[in-house]
Amino acid sequence: MSDTPTAPVILGDRPGTFPHGVLAERHPAIIRQVREAFPYGPAQHRALDALLAECTGGAVEPLPAGAHDRERWAAWGMNSYAGRSWYDVPWLWSESWFYRRLLDAVGYFGPGPWQGIDPFRPSKLAELDSPATDEELAALDDLAGRPADERARALLHGSLWGNRADLGFRLSAEGAERTAAVPALVADDSERLWTLLGASGTGTLCLVADNAGRELVPDLLLVAHLLAHGRIGRAVLHVKPYPYYVSDATTADVVDAVRRLTGAQGAAAGYGRGLWDALSDGRLTLRAHPFSCAPLPYAEMPDDLRADFAAATLTVVKGDLNYRRLVGDRYWPPTTPFAGVTDYFPGPVAALRTLKSDVVTGLTAATEAALDAAEGRRWRTAGTHALIQVRT
Repeated sequence: MSDTPTAPVILGDRPGTFPHGVLAERHPAIIRQVREAFPYGPAQHRALDALLAECTGGAVEPLPAGAHDRERWAAWGMNSYAGRSWYDVPWLWSESWFYRRLLDAVGYFGPGPWQGIDPFRPSKLAELDSPATDEELAALDDLAGRPADERARALLHGSLWGNRADLGFRLSAEGAERTAAVPALVADDSERLWTLLGASGTGTLCLVADNAGRELVPDLLLVAHLLAHGRIGRAVLHVKPYPYYVSDATTADVVDAVRRLTGAQGAAAGYGRGLWDALSDGRLTLRAHPFSCAPLPYAEMPDDLRADFAAATLTVVKGDLNYRRLVGDRYWPPTTPFAGVTDYFPGPVAALRTLKSDVVTGLTAATEAALDAAEGRRWRTAGTHALIQVRT
């Protein structure tokens, strides 16, 4: 990013901004939801109360001396930010810190009876098992008769939008979106993506997953299709090593999603069996690198993770949080070139993301002006717009 001007790092210190609202309102609400999700005991309740007081009105307190990952968090900035308000440190850092501390409060890291129990699992499973998921999986039967390239495009848009619309709608709406005055898809490099995912069947796709549940299922369907139709030879799915940002995908969530597919009817079950076989024979592998939960941009990734991405034909980075980490969690002017802020990345990279935070790059001046005129700043955070960006 040497030739790209810097932009201010996003903090949560200004009332009325989206980051301030997350720290002041969303995090306390998550603590309440977690309290109600499990019959935690008095020790967990006291720890959750203490976390609520600290994250809303106190200062960052370092991990205790015996914490298993204290050294890692020290390298990630904990010692520098200790004693400062949660609102006065980088928003990306304080958000990540919140989830690390929340898991500590409920005993996730143990030792004890609550060790390894995902506090967000009830909501993940409820979404995965919902009637809406049944309807989305049933739409795969209607897609089955389409040519493979059409199916690939529909599955790509299903992965992009997650649970915002069914696959059939995404396919039929593509043309309308391109001609809309303010398109839902604000940047579209999908043709470059398909060029990278050629028909040789020998390349490797790295997919950095975002959410579990109904948003992970379309990601897995896309991977299954690419493997089955010779677009790639293998895939590496990067997931979180522990529960994170409420709904981010872990290994357990991948297993739940694949089981959901194999237990479904029609075409969905075929996709599920394909994924199960690919996991079993190594064409699809899982990676849960500690840096996946780091409060840092990918520009600071360690060498072993850099080597993973360097070996891939294409790395696809899914979702809003991963986009913030890819380009840097800063107030970039929206016309800042995507290639400039990702030139550090060790191989071709694509971003598939619905816009749910202030960070955005790679837009044309005309697109930015049209969005601002129609919606003010709301288009940046409402999740009603999306982008597909590729840097080769």
